[in-house]
Amino acid sequence: MTPRLLFAALGLVALTLPAHADGEVQKLITSADKTRLNRYGETRKAALDEAKAGDPAEVKQLDALLLKPLVAFSDKDLTGNWKCRTIKAGGLSPLIIYGWFKCKVTDDGSGWRLAKISGSQRTAGRFFDDGEKRAIYLGSFSVNDDKAKPYGSGPESDQVGYAFRNSATEWRIEFPSPYYESKLDIMEFKR
Repeated sequence: MTPRLLFAALGLVALTLPAHADGEVQKLITSADKTRLNRYGETRKAALDEAKAGDPAEVKQLDALLLKPLVAFSDKDLTGNWKCRTIKAGGLSPLIIYGWFKCKVTDDGSGWRLAKISGSQRTAGRFFDDGEKRAIYLGSFSVNDDKAKPYGSGPESDQVGYAFRNSATEWRIEFPSPYYESKLDIMEFKR
C-alpha cells in the first residue's frame, strides 16, 4: 500500500470512530468532578444497590428506566421543552422519585444547554460530546429563583454527570456523588 493510500485509509477510519470528550471539557472540568466521573461505575453500583431497599413501586420504575436500551445522540436534536424529574438513589434515603417539572434545552451555536425552569432545585449547564451514546454534562445547582453560579464556583454548586439517550422522546443524566442527599441523582427527561 502506498503512503498516500495508507493516510487516506487512516483518515477514513478516524472519521468513523466515535468522538470522545473534546478538549474543551478537559479544560473546564474541575479535578473534583474528574474524580467523580472516574468513580462513576462504583458509585452508581453502590447507589443502585441501596435503592433496592426503597419503595417497591419506585424500585420498579427505576429498574424500567435503567433497562431501556441506549441509542446514539448524533441523529437527534434535543432542543425544546421537556418534562423532567429527579430520582435520588442511595445516601440519606434508599430511593426517592420526585414529580415532573419543566426543563428546556437550547443550542447557542456551541452546543446544547440545559435549564431546569420549575421546581425548587434547579440546574443550568452544558453538554460535551463523549462518544456515540454518551455526553458529559457540566452544570450548576441552584435553589428556587437564585441565579445559578458559573460552573467551577465550588462543590456546593458544581454538577457533573453522564447523559444517555433512550429514544427520540426520552433521555437522562446520571450525576455521581452529588453534593446533597444522595449517592446518585438521575434526571429523567420525556417529551
